Amino acid sequence: MPTSSRARAKRRITALEEEVESMKQERRGKQRKTTYYVAQGRAIHRMVCLYTSLEDLVAENNRRYEDSDESTMEYVANFPFMQDRLQRGYIEFAWTLPWLHMKLRSLEHEESEDMLKKLKKGADAARGDDTSSLKELVAMWVNQDFRLPPLVKPNDKHLRSFASDICRKLLCPAEWDWNSNHMKAGIRNRTSDYIISENSWPMFTYENYTINRDNLEEGFLKSKLLVLAFKAIFTLPSSAKEVDGDSDGADIIENNRRAQRKSDQTKVHFALSSVTSWCTVDSDFNYEAFWNNIVDFFEDTPGPAMRRRMDKLLEWWTRKIFGTNHRTDLTPEVVSHMSINTLYEQWRAMEDAVFDSD
Repeated sequence: MPTSSRARAKRRITALEEEVESMKQERRGKQRKTTYYVAQGRAIHRMVCLYTSLEDLVAENNRRYEDSDESTMEYVANFPFMQDRLQRGYIEFAWTLPWLHMKLRSLEHEESEDMLKKLKKGADAARGDDTSSLKELVAMWVNQDFRLPPLVKPNDKHLRSFASDICRKLLCPAEWDWNSNHMKAGIRNRTSDYIISENSWPMFTYENYTINRDNLEEGFLKSKLLVLAFKAIFTLPSSAKEVDGDSDGADIIENNRRAQRKSDQTKVHFALSSVTSWCTVDSDFNYEAFWNNIVDFFEDTPGPAMRRRMDKLLEWWTRKIFGTNHRTDLTPEVVSHMSINTLYEQWRAMEDAVFDSD
């Protein structure tokens, strides 16, 4: 028996409403997924890679997986150095986002590309936030430390780099004598004898901005400016007010190992420069190559002795940023002599005394 047109119209409306609701739910799901990936991506430029594309990291890991007889991400010693760096980057990528590796295995190619695009969006946004905040913060810190006119303007980068005496000193390569007027004139005039490039460690990376040219490792990566920048990026800008003493917190040297070797030196250099937007090359200075030099300093040590010195340096950073945690020293023997256990022992002794007297 045929139904009325009104009943058919109602069924059609109901079906359309269900379809619209399904589409809304699907859209909300996509929006939640996008928000999640963008938020997760904010850590990437800070902890994983500052320049290398995420697609290159994934492609290198896939290549090694496909070319290997083992179904694991093992280190392949005979691969070129650049490929080794990419693979280390992927391992850091997977460590920073623990869900990533399994996700990439389960997604289709287009879905994984879309995910990486959203992660990159979050990474770029965080890098933009960092460089924007450091532009003003670095100017404030430099002015407070040196107090030399003309002061560095927090909201203007055009008078930094070679145009500022303070910035020129902090950007001066470690192998040059800053007290030489001839050298200062060469830097200021940008002569071919004094080229500032990524092949030199700048003075701002050294403790008290002074250098022992007979031992360039002494004081390296211990400058107040780097500690302030690290705190501003990885903890809170407000925590960057104090760097003289050790902080309170957990001993997370492995996290510090990953964070310290990555991005804050490059971002401080960028803040001291006159470049107004993020770039790879500024005149003779290649920021990507400089970042790679920092990564290699920590990861490509020539032997165990240097590795131990790297660990000492990272321990110094852990104490400076996060404080020291001694929980491993709280052995049962040590705890047994502390006041809580001592109080319970005294209670037991009093109970035993009362029992014996009865």
